[in-house]
Amino acid sequence: MQSPSSTGNEGWAKALADRRVLVALTGGIACYKIATLVSKLVQSGGDVRVIMTNSATKFVAPLTFQSLSGKSVRTSMWESDDRPDSQHVGDARWAEIMIIAPATADILAKLAAGICEDVVSLTACALPRKTPVLIAPSMNAQMWENPITQRNINSLRELAGYHFVGPDSGWQACRTEGAGRMSEPEEILTAAGELLEL
Repeated sequence: MQSPSSTGNEGWAKALADRRVLVALTGGIACYKIATLVSKLVQSGGDVRVIMTNSATKFVAPLTFQSLSGKSVRTSMWESDDRPDSQHVGDARWAEIMIIAPATADILAKLAAGICEDVVSLTACALPRKTPVLIAPSMNAQMWENPITQRNINSLRELAGYHFVGPDSGWQACRTEGAGRMSEPEEILTAAGELLEL
């Protein structure tokens, strides 16, 4: 297997080495691509934790990400361990960057409205203001073009200072083509590396 530096991605590999990266998955078919993202993060020397909504676990099992990251995967806001702080608060304080990918229309709506009813939205809400959040949207073209979705994206950019990568245009799981396809892992990694170098 090639190392990240041998694939021409020296920039993001160096930027993400020894950084604490929280990867958050929500329920979209593009969850399978996040296995590659987590693997590349770990290979670059990043310290990676993964959290998943219940919907995300329907697409890829948490065990996949536990194996790749070497750490247990949090899937519920009710999970606890022996740390004194709440799990979502502990993860939020720990992270140097949070990557939400795939980010569904549902999670965008929750984040924009401040609704915290799953482990991903709850942890995002608890992040310190200085911690960058990178969102990789993934949804059907009509959902992406929906004015409510666009309003939520604008709110997250303007009010919360969240950053976005993609989406791309192309073939979608609904058997149509259009905007809404999640960016490839390498694009997400490059965007994350750039944010951490700011």
